[in-house]
Amino acid sequence: MSNVEQLLKNTVEELDRLLNAKNVLGDPIEKNGSTIIPIVSYGFGFGAGGTDSPKSGNGGGTGGGGGIKPIGAIILDEKGARVEAIKGAMSGLTEVLGDAAAHALEAQSKRANGNEKET
Repeated sequence: MSNVEQLLKNTVEELDRLLNAKNVLGDPIEKNGSTIIPIVSYGFGFGAGGTDSPKSGNGGGTGGGGGIKPIGAIILDEKGARVEAIKGAMSGLTEVLGDAAAHALEAQSKRANGNEKET
């Protein structure tokens, strides 16, 4: 097996080890009669390449990156089971920008109709 094939095989085996339900659903947390199971989203990308050439020699490499983001939790308590989403910074920013745009359009409309003085 060439170095590149072994490198790719090792990378795929490691990804297989990482991709399991426990990595997406975190360890349950129990507190005050409730159980909370964190839910995360993760993504990654990778590449591998190389050469086995008698003329230029052997070479190979891999590269990759990824990230993990909490997206919610499954909550089990006296009320039953439910899924609660976590609002991230981007969704919060989107809401703020949307509210600001709606307010600006409303103010502009009032100014255009003479109902509000321009500040």
